[in-house]
Amino acid sequence: MQNTVHLLGRRRFLPLFVTQALGAFNDNLFKTAMVLFVVYNVYSDPRQEEQFSALATAIFIVPFFLLSAVAGQLADANDKAKLIRIVKTAEVGIMLVGAAGLFLANIPLMLAALLAMGVHSTFFGPIKYALMPQHLQPDEVLGGTGLVEAGTYIAVLGGTIVAGLISAQTAAYAVVLVAVLGWFAGREVPPAPPAGIPDPIDYNIFRASYRLVYGTLHIRRLFLAIIAISFFWTIGAVLFIQFPPLVKNVLNADKSVASLFLGIFSVGIAIGSVVINRLLKSEVSARYAPGSVIVMGLFVLGFHFVAKNWEETSSAPMHTLLGFAQHPGAPALIICLLGIATAGGMFVVPLYAFLTTTVPQSETARTVAANNLVNSGAMVIGSGIAIGLSALGVSAVDQFLLTAAMCVGSAWLAWKLHLACD
Repeated sequence: MQNTVHLLGRRRFLPLFVTQALGAFNDNLFKTAMVLFVVYNVYSDPRQEEQFSALATAIFIVPFFLLSAVAGQLADANDKAKLIRIVKTAEVGIMLVGAAGLFLANIPLMLAALLAMGVHSTFFGPIKYALMPQHLQPDEVLGGTGLVEAGTYIAVLGGTIVAGLISAQTAAYAVVLVAVLGWFAGREVPPAPPAGIPDPIDYNIFRASYRLVYGTLHIRRLFLAIIAISFFWTIGAVLFIQFPPLVKNVLNADKSVASLFLGIFSVGIAIGSVVINRLLKSEVSARYAPGSVIVMGLFVLGFHFVAKNWEETSSAPMHTLLGFAQHPGAPALIICLLGIATAGGMFVVPLYAFLTTTVPQSETARTVAANNLVNSGAMVIGSGIAIGLSALGVSAVDQFLLTAAMCVGSAWLAWKLHLACD
């Protein structure tokens, strides 16, 4: 990223980068603090814990499925900087509700705030990606996308680790503070008026959603990129759902280790974002995507077998972070997890660049929104699969076999995309 790091010193990029990073940090600080609190302090049954984790994921994702079409139209039709200020103002109010839920240990309030944060993220996502081709040069878009993805996942790392180290009450204060900082950062984003004359906005969410997705079908590489990204996030949804209950019930570890797992996943995605940008030299291409997702699947299999062996041999009481690190199986488990995430980052980052470089600037926000809509539907399906398998008695460890198999499907889609555009 040597040719794009300079963007961090430019107002056309830095405020957006900081706003996105703070939002990602806050999303994950709140969501992780809530899930860890419920898993470790409310439920004592593995199936209930897995189902609550899946329910929380689904609640956060449902707004993407319902509102992405409207969000994309609004972003294309309005000054994106102005929309950012509105969205970040809403975040402050949402986090006040979430903070009350954490402080009072009130699960309905927590879930209400989580749903509202899903709405917040639904409207911010198209703005974020549509701004980059408007403010960056064509040869900076891939690097800028990689920087945003890397910064996002480092922020996710920070949010997940902090959530595992502090109490729910402390997290209540923190999420409000970070929301306020995000509001200040969002005010510095330069104006980004609509490119061209915007079309009228269709507020019928079902008709608009259908038209939004249908509009991507005629561009083969765009549609294949969206489907491939959706497959990836279906896999990611199953993995993220299983981490907290797996850490507690299989690895016999406390919430700091669950937070570490989520954090390692985020670091790996950031590493993959940087590596793939160096390999492609700022070219938007899918040529490394099939191999990357196959490697991801192999690491998933490795993670499954290490965890399975751990399940059969471990009889120690609940580990702290230090106790987990001293376990003989910990290094292999961490390497597998880091490998999963790094290969995943190498797979998915170039595909996001396709979204913003395949269509005119006047259509980038709605294209990202179409991607978000399909992704969210896939993730809800992934959450449903996880809930169903848990209800059938399939353990969290054995569900990793499903994600490994899904990587083969992702590789096939990535290969079709490579043939279509490279």
